[in-house]
Amino acid sequence: MTTKSVLMVLTSHSELGNTGEKTGFWVEEFAAPYYAFIDAGIEVTLASPAGGQPPIDPKSELADFQTDATRRFDADSDTQAKLANSLVLANVKQDEFDGVFYPGGHGPLWDLTENIDSIRLLENFVAAQKPIAAVCHASAAFLNLKDAEGEFLVKGKAVTGFSNTEEDAVQLTDIVPFLLEDELIKRGANYQKTDDWNVFTLEDGLLITGQNPASSEQAAEKLITRL
Repeated sequence: MTTKSVLMVLTSHSELGNTGEKTGFWVEEFAAPYYAFIDAGIEVTLASPAGGQPPIDPKSELADFQTDATRRFDADSDTQAKLANSLVLANVKQDEFDGVFYPGGHGPLWDLTENIDSIRLLENFVAAQKPIAAVCHASAAFLNLKDAEGEFLVKGKAVTGFSNTEEDAVQLTDIVPFLLEDELIKRGANYQKTDDWNVFTLEDGLLITGQNPASSEQAAEKLITRL
């Protein structure tokens, strides 16, 4: 049996709007799926728009948000080194992978929503009938994907992502460039959610999405099952 391979694409964006605060990717949303893939014997390659070290949202390193997966990452110097040397997204091609996973954090709202390299890559995965997965704010990477007919890929699809009520709970409604739930609905998606901070994932065709940090491992498991 050939080894399956997954590409994980992380944000390179570190500024939380004009607040002077830092953002980036949410550690749990990287660590939980990463180790789910590794433990399933899947090869993982990391990439980001700028390459090198993707910025970590400092809030995600606070004690309240630590899990078994984040503690494993904190003790894993090999994976930390791999992360620090993520590939430049523009140089990555879908034909080398069986699926792709986008961890969230607020960063992707700014740099992965309209990123031409990311859009092209994801559309190529879909054209090759390969699954694409995202969790939390990273569902924003799916907003501007088009299908072969030129329609938004999310149109009519059951998808989830960080909800308006969750954005309100973290008091960033007026800081983020857009509200993910609203934008998915605007593009015709069948947006669904559960209560704030609960595990909720959806799979519709090649699209796999998770609502929030707690949903990241389950989203990864859905991708593993597909592979």
